[in-house]
Amino acid sequence: MVKVGFIKLGNIGMSLIVNLLLDERADREDIDVRVAGTGAKMGKPEAQDVLSFLKWEPDLLIVTSPNAALPGPKIVREAFEGKPCIVISDGPAKKAVDSMKEKGFGYIILPGDPMIGARREFLDPTEMALFNTDVLKVLSACGASRLVQEEIDRVIEEIKAGKEVTLPQIIATAEIVTERANFSNPYARAKAIAAYSMAEKVGELDSKACFMMKDPEAYTMMVAAAHELIREAALLADEAREIEKGQDTLSRAPHAKSGELLSKQGLMEPLK
Repeated sequence: MVKVGFIKLGNIGMSLIVNLLLDERADREDIDVRVAGTGAKMGKPEAQDVLSFLKWEPDLLIVTSPNAALPGPKIVREAFEGKPCIVISDGPAKKAVDSMKEKGFGYIILPGDPMIGARREFLDPTEMALFNTDVLKVLSACGASRLVQEEIDRVIEEIKAGKEVTLPQIIATAEIVTERANFSNPYARAKAIAAYSMAEKVGELDSKACFMMKDPEAYTMMVAAAHELIREAALLADEAREIEKGQDTLSRAPHAKSGELLSKQGLMEPLK
């Protein structure tokens, strides 16, 4: 039994589902999963408070947060230094890549998991929920969620087998994530690449609006535009999946109770 711990500092789209990706039917017998989190905040005090979770002594720790270069996420991962730890973060975390490599951490950077339009004049709880819904559609349909799941599963298998653990060190571009989705139709993959690339642009627009623009009228318009863009990206991602469903080639890869990944494409085909 491999103990897999998740510490969620603040929120990115992937953090909403990352632990669930490992056990979608809640019947997996080879892992034990626990989750700790700090809600929406991710500062030094929150990071220090959540370190008590490490008393559970996970075999593998997954840390999710926006901008893993910030002090809060750094405190948490460095408390687990020398043990298997994978950091999952968004585009701004690229600034921490050299440091994470140097200290032996794994990482999966998702530029297509964009910053939200966090301006008070625009963002209310409903808008926040809808934004995250659209982000999850893009991450899931385009292949980013499968990439994250497969990389964590691979490390779990290495731990189970007593092998040397090779942690992922991936900057997940549109080309990389859509390859993991196993699209059969090239037009479906093209739509998915476009959708994920649009999500990357959303992050750029929201970052500009939240940190660089000072005029309320200007930044409110910018975050509104960014949220419109992620909505369109979600629709395009859905179109990519519908193409695969329409020709009955949608790739499915459920877990067996043992943790083994099964696979099928045709809806009525047996699992292999």
